[in-house]
Amino acid sequence: MNTAFQDEEKVHIGHNVKRIREIMGIKQSALGGLCRSKFTQQRVSEFENSIYIDEPILGELAEALGVTPEFVRNFKEEKAIYNIQHNSDFHDNASTQQNFQPAITYDAADKLATLLEKFIEEDRAKTESIATLSKAVLDLAEEVKKLKEGR
Repeated sequence: MNTAFQDEEKVHIGHNVKRIREIMGIKQSALGGLCRSKFTQQRVSEFENSIYIDEPILGELAEALGVTPEFVRNFKEEKAIYNIQHNSDFHDNASTQQNFQPAITYDAADKLATLLEKFIEEDRAKTESIATLSKAVLDLAEEVKKLKEGR
């Protein structure tokens, strides 16, 4: 009888998603919002409590976490902790570290530029609105002045 199959531990994909999310400091609602399907916090909680997660959903969750579905399936917290504890020189072991530390890249410069453009446009619109309102107030003041003189 083949005992290798029996000894193989079942991977709880949902727990792996949860641990990776927690390590990265992301809340369930934020993770759901990062997914293409915009999952609710309750739905993310359901996924994290599921032993198995369908491939398309796992792909979305992994993408939102900045890792691959394979990384989520093979994630073993004990190995990650062991690796961190036993490798004090992170520069020499950078290739090993990459297997256990998901990399999220944010294009902050583009987001900042977009926000700045939006801010400038809103500021311009408010300035124009103030100028229009100021002109209207001055016109009304002139009308009031003329009406008072006409009495």
